[in-house]
Amino acid sequence: MMNNKIPKSMKYIYTALFLIGTLSSFAQKKWTLKECVDHALEHNISVKQSTLDIDLAKQDVINAKGNFMPSLSASASQNFNFGSFIGQDGSRIKSDSRGNNFGLNTGVTIFNGFRNLNTYKQAKLGVEASQLQLSILQDNISLTVVNSFLNVLFNKENLKIAKEQLTISLNQLDQVTSQVEAGIKPRSDLFDAEATIASNRESIVNAENSLDLSLLSLSQSLQVSPNDFDIEEVQINLTSVSMAYNSTGEILSYALDNRAEVKNAELNIENSDFGVKLAQSAYAPSLSFGAGLGSSYQHKQGELDVRSEFVMDPNNPGSIIETIVPYGFNAQIENNLGYNLGFSLSVPIFNGFKTKANVSKAKINREKSILNLEQAKQDLTTTITQAYADAKASLKQYQASLFSVASLEESFKNVQNKFNFGAATSFEVEQLRGRLVNAKSNLINSKFNFVFRSKVLDFYMGKPLTP
Repeated sequence: MMNNKIPKSMKYIYTALFLIGTLSSFAQKKWTLKECVDHALEHNISVKQSTLDIDLAKQDVINAKGNFMPSLSASASQNFNFGSFIGQDGSRIKSDSRGNNFGLNTGVTIFNGFRNLNTYKQAKLGVEASQLQLSILQDNISLTVVNSFLNVLFNKENLKIAKEQLTISLNQLDQVTSQVEAGIKPRSDLFDAEATIASNRESIVNAENSLDLSLLSLSQSLQVSPNDFDIEEVQINLTSVSMAYNSTGEILSYALDNRAEVKNAELNIENSDFGVKLAQSAYAPSLSFGAGLGSSYQHKQGELDVRSEFVMDPNNPGSIIETIVPYGFNAQIENNLGYNLGFSLSVPIFNGFKTKANVSKAKINREKSILNLEQAKQDLTTTITQAYADAKASLKQYQASLFSVASLEESFKNVQNKFNFGAATSFEVEQLRGRLVNAKSNLINSKFNFVFRSKVLDFYMGKPLTP
């Protein structure tokens, strides 16, 4: 009878193989463009810091709201007196004692030149500004990742071309070897073919190095390990190549109304307006209301808590006698309890021109904010205009490269046929093939350049960078 039980040692081996297979499949994961962008935005340290800036700004709003609320505080003290001092009843006491004081106080600002209101509004603007800063940062990171991703695709295409050229050279070597052995070609053609193969292999090594460096750059921007890191290959087929926008007008109109850079600059002007109001509030009088209650307890060291009271003598009507009664902690606290409330008005008259200087500085900052807005608009206009020009130039380059590759491919076919019939030298073949390889590399470069430039224009039109 067959034993179906698996030995423990074999179970461990199977488990280890399963884990290795699982880890291997995980390591060989290929990242999509969307996964790269999402991962970068989620794990980037600058993004995390900017998110914390939003949290800080929200705390400023909570703090500003608290300015409208009354304050409340309690106090308690323990003190010891030695020698002569003034007691609670105003009499001088020549005895060591200890005592307690208790208090509860509240206060609220009624008016302070709208300082609290403007501080609250300014704090709310701070949250919006922090959110816009985060948006700007995320956009920049997304563009960087997309560019790095396309650069990897570009280097992968270059590597394919280099390997294709090696395959062609190896086939040509076989053909030349046969022709040399048959006496049709001189042995020097064989040496040329071998030299071409060596050059092709060097090109493959260079292409592999460029690919490895581009993968390293992308992995670093994602903050992931470069070991076994790879991306999902995307076939970019430009069947109909044309500009999606006829001019920069539409893009500029949208960007100036919606881009975070401009909105942030506009918020800074609002913020500076509140800065002026806050500085001017120092000219206004401030009015506050306060109230409190307090009590105290005093004890002579080594004596009982008692006091004298004068009452009518029941045995002798019309006479007053002195009696000693207990006067402990509770009795003293109740008897000494007092209340207070009042208003406080402060009117600024002169403070060495500090308020005037602060108002002037706030107004200057406002002027700077206006100029910053104009600068932001100019920078955005320049960037979009340059991006549009780059996209047009890359389109023309791509179209020219298409024509160049098509022409050189026909020429290369003709020279190969001539070479096969002995009508062309190997030098002529290799010279034309070198031109064809360069043309294909330029075509790939111009293709990815045009794709990225088009993405940049879409980006400024508010379209997502990832599918």
